[in-house]
Amino acid sequence: MSDKPLLSIRDLQVQFALREGTIRAVDGVDLDAHSGKTLCIVGESGSGKSMLARSLLQIVASPGRVTGGEILFTRPGQPTVDIARLDPTGKPIRAVRGRDIAMIFQEPMNSLSPIHSVGDQLVEKILLHHRIGKAAAIDRAVNALDKVGIPNPRQRLNSYPFELSGGMRQRVMIAMALACEPALLIADEPTTALDVTTQANILDLIADLQRELGMGVVFITHDLGVVAEIADEVAVVYLGRVVERGPVEEIFYNPQHPYTLALLSSIPKLGARRARGQRLRAIEGMVPHPLNRPKGCPFNTRCAEARAGLCDQVDPRNLELAPGHFAACHMRDPAIVGDAVGVSA
Repeated sequence: MSDKPLLSIRDLQVQFALREGTIRAVDGVDLDAHSGKTLCIVGESGSGKSMLARSLLQIVASPGRVTGGEILFTRPGQPTVDIARLDPTGKPIRAVRGRDIAMIFQEPMNSLSPIHSVGDQLVEKILLHHRIGKAAAIDRAVNALDKVGIPNPRQRLNSYPFELSGGMRQRVMIAMALACEPALLIADEPTTALDVTTQANILDLIADLQRELGMGVVFITHDLGVVAEIADEVAVVYLGRVVERGPVEEIFYNPQHPYTLALLSSIPKLGARRARGQRLRAIEGMVPHPLNRPKGCPFNTRCAEARAGLCDQVDPRNLELAPGHFAACHMRDPAIVGDAVGVSA
């Protein structure tokens, strides 16, 4: 496998120009996704995870748009394409969207048409991206439903989304995403509304299909338990910025950014004892409104380590603390705190 990233994001900016002001929904993100690997993007609700995912396919709702940076997509044997430079409604991005890069959305009932059968929607997508006859497209749709474990797939082509359970609808969404065998799959919290057993089945299904097709996966979630199970690399997002990223082992066993530490500390632990009356740990406060973005480090208003006059005034540098492990925090910067870079989880 080539070391060259399948998707390379550099200084990505997504903004919404409103009468009240400009919202920086994605604010200078750097990330890489590789073939056969899973990159998990984590953070609280409102941190910008879904907006980052939508920008990768140029499907940011108006008045939002990609205003800067690069989204370099390189499929083996093909020239590199900068998705950030493509017209969101143009033919070049439509050739990539759905075929080379596919996306599974959080709520399938909002993504599937309620007045068209599963087969109509699957076959339409296949015909859009492949020059084959309708009979061949139907066979391919049946094969896609069979791959995701839907029983009697040919009969299910005639079913409508409201006739299926939540887990079955999500499997249909995965079948639609994988029908064209994309190089990269973006999954935006695909298991949030599902029960635990169905969630485990969906995660196993995505992992099996990833091994079979060799595709890269960008998995967006707020569930760190899921991250620990499936991730190769992790990016922690806060207020549109990646505050820490690195291999999953580094993030879980050697977290450096105070926000990452706070997220990990808030996970309930089986077998852990706590004092009577003691509540589960939680991160104080809320993610700030994008129109009221704090100056300096975006996390400084909720950070126990924040230093007045520094964290609330100056943007932290993005530092490589270990090979492939980056964090943006003044309290981990040797130029500020000397050589004491690491902390204990």
